[in-house]
Amino acid sequence: MSADPAAWLNRHRWSLALAALPALVLAIRWASFLPSVIDWDESLYLLQAREWLRGNWPFSGVWDMHPPGAPAAIALAFLIFGESLGTVRLLGAFCVIATGYALIALVRVMGGPRSLGYAAALLYAAHSLQLGGLASNTEILFAPLVVSSLALALARGPLWPRLIGMGVLIGCALLIKQVVTPEGCLAYAIFAWPLLRARRWGMLFATAAAYAALCLAPTALVAGIYALRGEFGIWVESTILAPLQYAAGRIPLEGMFWRIALAALALRWLLALALAAMLFARQDPVLRRLARFGLLWLATGALAVAGPGFFFPHYFLILVPPLALLGGIGAYAFVRFIGVARLRLAMAAIIGFAAVDMMAVDLTPRLQRGFSMGTPDTPRRMAALMNDELQPGDTIFVPNYQPVVYFLTQARLPTRFPFPVHLTGSFANLAGVDTDAEVARILASKPRFIVLDRTEWFGMRPSAMSMLTEALEEGYELAASFAEERGTVELWRRLEAE
Repeated sequence: MSADPAAWLNRHRWSLALAALPALVLAIRWASFLPSVIDWDESLYLLQAREWLRGNWPFSGVWDMHPPGAPAAIALAFLIFGESLGTVRLLGAFCVIATGYALIALVRVMGGPRSLGYAAALLYAAHSLQLGGLASNTEILFAPLVVSSLALALARGPLWPRLIGMGVLIGCALLIKQVVTPEGCLAYAIFAWPLLRARRWGMLFATAAAYAALCLAPTALVAGIYALRGEFGIWVESTILAPLQYAAGRIPLEGMFWRIALAALALRWLLALALAAMLFARQDPVLRRLARFGLLWLATGALAVAGPGFFFPHYFLILVPPLALLGGIGAYAFVRFIGVARLRLAMAAIIGFAAVDMMAVDLTPRLQRGFSMGTPDTPRRMAALMNDELQPGDTIFVPNYQPVVYFLTQARLPTRFPFPVHLTGSFANLAGVDTDAEVARILASKPRFIVLDRTEWFGMRPSAMSMLTEALEEGYELAASFAEERGTVELWRRLEAE
């Protein structure tokens, strides 16, 4: 370090800021390490990952209608850091950090100022607290891949290395969730636009074919592996037919607008700053170009959100990266417009207020019961009771509660359909089997414990409710009852005579 620390800090402030981003993201997302459950889907993915490491592959061992990319990423994290919920949440934080760096790179390749890119990265991290983004959900896992592919598409340099990078990134993202398809198409459209304008038809068709092959290659590789295992039919039913059947459904128009309104409220800072970008970025050609790209990206993301037709909250996380970009543009353009002397300080204040507000929104419900946020929650308490009694080879059955209970008990799964809505709930038609027969088979095997969420009782099919009622009355006793904000969760123990 030079004799003048201030001069050294000023000279290296950008490097220091980049190095500080992981710490800032972890500080923003610290609460993700507290609860056992944030999102139902994450519980399924981590259970798939654990079972995969035990030799029970996704689909044939633990069924889901998503590609195996999410459980694969979690399984890799388990191998590196050990099997724990903390590992899963650390993976989510890592992906948010990577997305932040990718947003910074995207802004820089378009000629934008560094402070704008950094603002976008922090806005993304802060808003990842909302809409189920604290979980290591698919939208969090594939975000760095999508943003990086867009940055490559916008960058200058040799065509083929950029194209290969884009194709590999989108191909891996498709292994996490097929909903990235619109953004993958956008990446190639941006890449190909100069070729189209120059009428380089041969290169255009060659790159299009190569990009399509690269995007499909990871999926084709997985399909080939399942074919070698003799499970190609299960793979097709799970990752192609079931999603198509799922996407054919739609929620009522009223429910759609309700969920959109809730998402808009959760993303209010980003929407306000995006509006500022539209109002104040017109005079600067770089900001104007960035804003136009951000709007195009946002519209493409909206197609991905609307495509499945159900508008679940975590779907809207797809919109957070483009909105974070627009938000960074809005903050930068607004501060320049009002002529603040210390531009970076003013931007830091705006981004800081937004981040603190998002953290407060997330923290408020955690403080409802006092400062005991780190105490064991219901799934952990329930698992502790069961672990005291479970013997090797015992099974438990969780027909309408969080699948993470299976993970916390380390119990042997009683079925390859541990996700409640696929077995006893409203999406049982996607499983491709007679789910009533599967429920009957599970109950006939006499699991040691049954976990029942009374608040979700009427969300089950009447036939499943009837079978469970009969089984509990004839062979189980109520071992414990847990009060949650939504209602009561019951733990039933098999009678010894059984």
